Amino acid sequence: MDLTDTLKQVKKALEEADSLLITAGAGMGVDSGLPDFRGKEGFWNAYPYAKKLGLNFQDLANPRWFKTDPYLAWAFYGHRLNLYRNTQPHQGFYILKKFVELKNNNYFIFTSNVDGQFQKAGFHQERIVEIHGSIHYLQCTLPCSDDIWPADNVEVKVDMERFRALDPLPTCKNCGRIARPNILMFGDFEWIPTRTESQEFRFDLWLEKQRHKKLVIVEIGAGKAVPTVRLTSERIAREFNATLIRINPRDYDVPANIKAFSIPTGGLDGLRLIFEDVDKPVKE
Repeated sequence: MDLTDTLKQVKKALEEADSLLITAGAGMGVDSGLPDFRGKEGFWNAYPYAKKLGLNFQDLANPRWFKTDPYLAWAFYGHRLNLYRNTQPHQGFYILKKFVELKNNNYFIFTSNVDGQFQKAGFHQERIVEIHGSIHYLQCTLPCSDDIWPADNVEVKVDMERFRALDPLPTCKNCGRIARPNILMFGDFEWIPTRTESQEFRFDLWLEKQRHKKLVIVEIGAGKAVPTVRLTSERIAREFNATLIRINPRDYDVPANIKAFSIPTGGLDGLRLIFEDVDKPVKE
């Protein structure tokens, strides 16, 4: 099937949809100017100092650094916190926002991204699952309790030449130890999952209500390296007889045993193609 025929069928499915599930991986943020961590070179382009240390993304995104070298850990996460705060969501977020408004806001979002861009674009925080947590929330590194708190008042300054965070580092509000983002990292046994579990509970309740409705899943930029989002999209498509629309410039293949369409483009380009009649940004 060529792209023109695919788009006709995709648009028909969207027109007939009762509800929309948006699933998003790291590729969703690239069009906003956020770095692509795909492969060692992609990560090292964003963090050249990590290349000097011989550390890839999996090496650095590890909770052990908060205990062995918190200034390095907070250089990485502090820079990302500042970057995500200063980044504006691209037009694709608002294309989706406009469409879900046409569907009476019957939607949910499932994302592996920790950047908070969906909330910034105006999607309701109680309709989002951040399956790997959020950089905008903190927890204790020990942890001394199950407390999770917003990072709103936390400012982290980073010396990018030396790739070191500067004092004062964020600390636990209860015990005073070093704090860390409430993000599920690699080899992470200290992550407190309660915030994400609450999101998943709301998501499961919503999903059950869609069981006899026409559900469409729009997946953007979800790769195979950490396939959480892809597998979730495919599982729900099978279980709920839903239609999956996969937008991905590289990993665009889809299983044969579900109703699925491939859009082999980047996130923003794909969203423009399939939602071209609702592509005007919505004011926040």
